[in-house]
Amino acid sequence: MIRSAALADVPVIRAMIRELAAYEKVPHEARATEEQLREALFGERPAVFAHVAETADGEVVGFSMWFLSFSTWRGAHGIYLEDLYVRPGARGGGYGKALLAELARTCVERGYERLEWSVLDWNAPAIGFYRSVGAVPMDEWTVNRLTDGALRRLGGAG
Repeated sequence: MIRSAALADVPVIRAMIRELAAYEKVPHEARATEEQLREALFGERPAVFAHVAETADGEVVGFSMWFLSFSTWRGAHGIYLEDLYVRPGARGGGYGKALLAELARTCVERGYERLEWSVLDWNAPAIGFYRSVGAVPMDEWTVNRLTDGALRRLGGAG
């Protein structure tokens, strides 16, 4: 049901990234190309990883994309889950939980001490799902991001 993504999965992963962006009401933000995903996932030095969820007949219906983080406080790596998505028709089938469980297994096997991710405040179904598996919201933390012009200005390129 859950396996590491393969090169042949890139087109369906990209399609699901676009579906997720549409669900999150920012379809214009999903600009990643198949070429970029191939390089990130399967290039000379991959820094991002993915798993896919597939049905018994081999249809890919979900994915997780993640990368390593590091906790200076714990002195250990962790996993940051960038995206978790299950197609609407497959929701409720256990795929999301299986994808999370695979990442938790990876953490346990490798001695990583954290599995973290962000969730939109308005996404009540996802929040409920995450709490049902024992996730704890980090209420006192706010995610910050630099992109586009602000990133270029601060980086001295604009």
